[in-house]
Amino acid sequence: MSKRQWFSAVSWACAGALAISVPGSALAQARRPTPGQPGTANVHMVAHIPLGGYLRVADIDIEQELSRPYAYVSRAIYQPTGFSIISVKDIGKEKAKVIYTWNIENPELHKGLGALRGRYFKSHGRYYFVQCFQFSQGSPDADLGAIVFDVTGLPDSTKVKEVARIHAPDAPGGFHNLYTYKHSDGRVLLFTSTSAKSYAQIFDLDKLIAGAPNQGLVGRITNPDQRAQNDRSIVGSFHDYWVGYDPVTHQDKFYGAGRGGYFIFDVSRPEEPKLITSVTGTMGVLSGHTITPTPDGRYAVTETEYQYAPLRLFDLKPGLDGKVATVSQPIGAWTADWRGLPHNHEIRWPLVFVSAYEDGLQVFNMMDPTDPHTVAYYHTYDGPHMAGCCSKEYIADPSTDPRDHGVANGAFGVQVRDADGLIVISDMTTGFWAFYLDGFDSWNGHDWGMPNVSTAQHWDTGPEGAVKPVVSAQQP
Repeated sequence: MSKRQWFSAVSWACAGALAISVPGSALAQARRPTPGQPGTANVHMVAHIPLGGYLRVADIDIEQELSRPYAYVSRAIYQPTGFSIISVKDIGKEKAKVIYTWNIENPELHKGLGALRGRYFKSHGRYYFVQCFQFSQGSPDADLGAIVFDVTGLPDSTKVKEVARIHAPDAPGGFHNLYTYKHSDGRVLLFTSTSAKSYAQIFDLDKLIAGAPNQGLVGRITNPDQRAQNDRSIVGSFHDYWVGYDPVTHQDKFYGAGRGGYFIFDVSRPEEPKLITSVTGTMGVLSGHTITPTPDGRYAVTETEYQYAPLRLFDLKPGLDGKVATVSQPIGAWTADWRGLPHNHEIRWPLVFVSAYEDGLQVFNMMDPTDPHTVAYYHTYDGPHMAGCCSKEYIADPSTDPRDHGVANGAFGVQVRDADGLIVISDMTTGFWAFYLDGFDSWNGHDWGMPNVSTAQHWDTGPEGAVKPVVSAQQP
């Protein structure tokens, strides 16, 4: 029996996992590890690099080509803020190393959350990394949204160079989040959140790099919730989003989490986004944080950023079919520990990989979305409970110490390299981690009867199943 056949056949039930009934769904919860055993036996830690200590690290990304073994870790909260590039070339030998670090100029003068999320992309044979920033008004670069770096020359770090900056003077406070996407029309697009605004922005990255006078801005997606029009929070009206191609409907779809819940738009023409359906009116969800759909777009895993909230799973089909105005009732829920908060997540059907703050890397199976169950975990964070970022006091005055205020500490971001199943985690306090999971040696949606759709982009060919544009994308 092959690894893939075995993986499909077993139930992946983690020893000690506990199922709890909740109204209309199932809530699966994992226990904390036994002292001296940081995780389940099917998870193998192959690299760990501390990156500065308490609340120094934010999100993570990893290139998908095995010939480009580079992970990117954003460093935020405390100065200096910037990003580090880690080579995982010898990861099988339990080796990984930082090969490049970039910090914002005059770091001691900058206040705010700093460099939160970065994403790589490829265009015209060259590789780039774009890092977003959030700096407070009154400090340098308060209008800085993101910086693009050419990283084609890696592993020679001397060849890393800045090629463009995005400024948002009409929305000071920068970009809280971003997402790079290879559109079906051939363009490489950047979706960004915008502080204190009711919309997300879309940039054409080739035009940006070429020096377009409007920075390559091609469109905006407005949050339809009326309360979003007056939202003046640090993240604006949209927090996270996921963008992907639906080969059945032949649409590029934007899944946005933000004020009011979660919203799905058709962005086949980024200049004219059209609302398809939404997930709103859900008990306990005033504002969405993260939404990730399954490869076929049928289900969505969502996160709401407050303590005790589980990840909620929704069936989007009634909304997509136009049978209901909005989807409101989750069909399932999952959490690692009811006292904590699961954060970001990646879907590689039927598995969901979660960076669960204090509970580290968590993996659950959602083959039955009404009854998700934990299959593996590894605790990257071993610090005290409720010693995390970010209190309102800290947001208002970054010089204050945010510890002892919340559960936002530990595993922040997670990414999966589809070619070999490498899992990477960024932990806010303990740094960079890399893992392999038994039986998960690669991922392709077709092996599971699904579209081959995930956050991993098809930079050279465009989305699978996409109708080729009659006219190629405009070159800069």
